[in-house]
Amino acid sequence: MDSMAPATLDDAVARAHARLLDEQKPDGHFVFELEADATIPAEFVLLTHFLDRPDRDLEQAIGRYLRRIQAEHGGWPLFHDGRFDLSASVKAYFALKMIGDDPAAPHMARARAAILAAGGAARANVFTRAQLALYGEVPWRAVPVMPVEIMLLPRWFPFHLDRVSYWSRTVIVPLLVLMALRPRARNPRGITVQELFTTPPDRVTDWIRGPYRSTWGHVFKHVDRALRLVQPAFPRPARQRAIARAVAFVTERLNGEDGLGGIYPAMANAMMMFDTLGYPQDHPDAAICWQALRKLLVIREGEAYCQPCLSPVWDTSLAGHAIAEAAGNTAAPVAAANAWLRARQVTETVGDWAAARPGVPPGGWAFQYENPHYPDVDDTAVVGMLLHRQGDPAHADAIARARAWIIGMQGRDGGWGAFDADNSHHYLNHIPFADHGALLDPSTADVTARCVSFLAQIGEAPDSPPIRRAIAWLKREQEPDGAWFGRWGTNYIYGTWSVLCALNAAGTPPDDPCIQRAVAFLLSVQRDDGGWGEDNESYADAPHGRHNVSTPSQTAWALLGLMAAGQADHPAVARGIAHLSATQKPDGGWDEEPYTAVGFPRVFYLRYHGYKLFFPLLALARFRNLKRANDPRVAWGF
Repeated sequence: MDSMAPATLDDAVARAHARLLDEQKPDGHFVFELEADATIPAEFVLLTHFLDRPDRDLEQAIGRYLRRIQAEHGGWPLFHDGRFDLSASVKAYFALKMIGDDPAAPHMARARAAILAAGGAARANVFTRAQLALYGEVPWRAVPVMPVEIMLLPRWFPFHLDRVSYWSRTVIVPLLVLMALRPRARNPRGITVQELFTTPPDRVTDWIRGPYRSTWGHVFKHVDRALRLVQPAFPRPARQRAIARAVAFVTERLNGEDGLGGIYPAMANAMMMFDTLGYPQDHPDAAICWQALRKLLVIREGEAYCQPCLSPVWDTSLAGHAIAEAAGNTAAPVAAANAWLRARQVTETVGDWAAARPGVPPGGWAFQYENPHYPDVDDTAVVGMLLHRQGDPAHADAIARARAWIIGMQGRDGGWGAFDADNSHHYLNHIPFADHGALLDPSTADVTARCVSFLAQIGEAPDSPPIRRAIAWLKREQEPDGAWFGRWGTNYIYGTWSVLCALNAAGTPPDDPCIQRAVAFLLSVQRDDGGWGEDNESYADAPHGRHNVSTPSQTAWALLGLMAAGQADHPAVARGIAHLSATQKPDGGWDEEPYTAVGFPRVFYLRYHGYKLFFPLLALARFRNLKRANDPRVAWGF
């Protein structure tokens, strides 16, 4: 199908628009489920048994979810149809056994065999081994040394919490207390998983080992060995001061019912820290922490799982752009979404980002309902563009604050990270504790592109220093095949779309060589059915921009990127639009099983349940609008 009749296109847009509006809350905001892998639901079960607060009905529902997502390889992947992942599988097996599943049951036997074939639980990642240590399943020497005295280090020290990302900081601080005090889970049912080890844990001698990604890895291995020898001699008063400072850090950022950092691992570690320190369940800090954890649960149709976080600001801003494209920038649902968003701008709290940018006034938005210590520039740019689209002078002050904050957060390299500026001390990704390789928040193409899009849309001149430096950085980051890496969405399709939008907004002509190479990349990876898809294995060794299925969100990204590059009349765009129309369901939505977003490449992936609604709508409506206007240029930065 090479073209699409206007009436058919109008119908597809109308049905998708109506379907999305069904999700808008009475106060104007949107929030969709945010699903990860088996890890978070399994950890929630383990947390309840650490605290001796099991909920039988809830854990049975979580058990049904875990059994359903078990893969044919016997274990659990990090995303739909993904490879076996050892750490996720160890936690899922442990949780199911905790729930009451018989180890002799076929699904448990298959999981155990897959885990043992992969080297057993001793080869799981650091965070999994820490979880096992809390249950006494492995000795604490299985975990790299991270003294709580880190809390007392000066800022100039090579390892300081200001040098790692916000997510690492909020997870690590309460974990430092747990590693110092070494509590034992209450484990009321006395569950153990020694059958998951190929060698008894007390006989394992190489807990901290490679493969090392650089010479730094070998250096830090020796540092770890030295710290093990000297840590017992650390003065007790210093340890108590460090614990007190860690508790104060957590308490200041507790964030009410939205939780420490707004993310599950930080909240869970804080909950265990409070319990270890003897806080009763009704202590205000412990009680609100537990409430925040419960807020992450999704319970429906006999199943339950725990989300890694909530995404209302992100969902609302993205849905707002789609509705503005479909129904006009001043449509009532857009105004309602913007009113809700305006109330959540962080204008008073000076968060952790100020350690690198003192003096920059706050003005960003966080990802969650509330998270004032940790706004992010990606959300801020997308919200700012939506406010600007509405054209309401009442938004001028909020947009100006966002502009000042985003410009203040630009890195020395010309790019932007998500939450912190110049968070690029890459040697820290080689400490034994960072085996996930995601300790930092450096500049990325997708976030940098979003900031350029925002600044250009609101009138920042293309030759202004912030935009000029950012575009120079983006051009340096372009891959040989013409694509750009996608840090927060899968992957090169996401990154390429983001950058093409930014270059268009900044006035880069479509015949610029970097745009032409990017267009060629997107055209080269279009699938035979007219859609686009990309496997999360592209973060490892899979080809860029390719998958064995097309997805609604990735098809929309490719189409939006091509339209931003002035290619609305290209036959490939017509084929992609036809694919979205042909796969649209009667209710106006789309199905999407593959995960098309990422928390940490190769470690943690995400499925935003809203992506399959608002991105296809945005692409269809934009195509319709460009055809109506007979103008190939996209007027907006997003």
